[in-house]
Amino acid sequence: MSEPDAPRPDPEADKRQREATEQLLARTPVQASGRVALASGAVLDYGVRAAFVPVTRGGIDTRSGELQAAVFTVAYTVPTPAGTVRPVCFAFNGGPGSASVWLHLGTLGPKRVPIRDDGTMPAGPYEVQDNPLTWLEHFDLVFVDPPHTGYSMAVSDEARKKLLSVDGDVEALAEVMRAWLAANRRFGAPLYLAGESYGTTRGAALADRMLDLGLPLDGVILVSCAMDLQALAFAPRNDLPYALFLPAFAQVAQYHGRLRGALGASAEAARDAAQAFVQQDYLAALHAGHRLDGAARRRIEKRLAELTGLPLALVQERNLRISDQCFFFEALREQGRIVGRLEARVTGPMAASRTRDWEFDPGIEAISGPYTTAALAYFETLGIPTGSRYEVLSRDVHKHWHWMRGGGEGGRGEQGFACTSTDLARALRRHPHMRVLVASGRYDLGTPYSASDWSLAQLDAPADVLARVTHRYYDAGHMFYTRPQDLRQLKADLSAWLASSND
Repeated sequence: MSEPDAPRPDPEADKRQREATEQLLARTPVQASGRVALASGAVLDYGVRAAFVPVTRGGIDTRSGELQAAVFTVAYTVPTPAGTVRPVCFAFNGGPGSASVWLHLGTLGPKRVPIRDDGTMPAGPYEVQDNPLTWLEHFDLVFVDPPHTGYSMAVSDEARKKLLSVDGDVEALAEVMRAWLAANRRFGAPLYLAGESYGTTRGAALADRMLDLGLPLDGVILVSCAMDLQALAFAPRNDLPYALFLPAFAQVAQYHGRLRGALGASAEAARDAAQAFVQQDYLAALHAGHRLDGAARRRIEKRLAELTGLPLALVQERNLRISDQCFFFEALREQGRIVGRLEARVTGPMAASRTRDWEFDPGIEAISGPYTTAALAYFETLGIPTGSRYEVLSRDVHKHWHWMRGGGEGGRGEQGFACTSTDLARALRRHPHMRVLVASGRYDLGTPYSASDWSLAQLDAPADVLARVTHRYYDAGHMFYTRPQDLRQLKADLSAWLASSND
């Protein structure tokens, strides 16, 4: 049977897309102003500027300067006395396919969307409120929506394919940062970057790429780390996630009352016991495979069941390997509840048929509606046109993402797993003053803290270089900053981290 013909380029569609992109870039930037009272008692007056930034081809070849995309940004700046240089922090979320509203209206910006302490969805109406813990106290803030998230779009289908990739995305975001600095006459300002989730994948690579452009970053803030996809993807012959997720599984199981005896006494007891089991026994057992039998196998099965709160028969059935999907559906099956992925403190009802079909994540459902509704209402108050759909989470971007690095065709499974921790390690070795702050939620089962521990421990750099990497933990999920106590702690940790750079 012959292969179906590949879709032919549609010149008219590309023409319409180019015209739409050019129209976005021709829009007059939206400007507004505001004031926020900080937790310290000080008051900040600030300006807001929402504008599209052009992404063009770089380099010196014949296609240099050719338009690729229009990227939507929202920037907050604080007026300063003449001669004062204020730092700039660029921020973006992940997905891939997510707009920047989570960091923007969750923790960094002068406005935030309030969510219940336990991570569950509040009743409407949903609106922003002043954020006295805004990072605007320390930096000017530029929130970036990568191509085909938010209002951002590529100029053609060819450009879109390039931009929806690990390397193409890094090139685009580097150009956005360079172009924004140029347009706003901010070259020379201390530069910082804050990324969340897949935003840490791109952020780690950008730390190195910005050095190539002669624009070194003073600091990189990685929230809910995802630099090493091998640590997160449950795939055939990849036993790493089974070991790395286990301490997080144990902590979540303890939270929901599934552990017994000493393990159930505290979250710390559960995770410490799981970590010890992983290091002393579990990794070796996974490596042994069917060479592990008899009493040794029964001992591993029993301990794995104790640490996860799952039935022993299920552990045996799964060949000692508990995936994230298995845990989500089996941990609270007796109660008819699904455990949340991005916020594992939150659960949702199973279907009456108790299926194992993953239809929604209770953790993200709790905040998706409130954030989207509040963001659009806030944009209206700023004067940002909201007639077009704002892509908060684009499934299409995620579906079509090209995971392989270094060119070529194919997906993640063909050439291994995308990894940018190598870029971060190289950037740390290249730039002796760059520092890294990593923040992880204990109840995040999308990018578990225990997997981030491993990823950071594998950074290929000497001990004196790695001393510039700080890892802090919080008692909520992926967007742990939605919990007010963690929001305060993150701001305190950020302030202390910045202050220590001046020691």
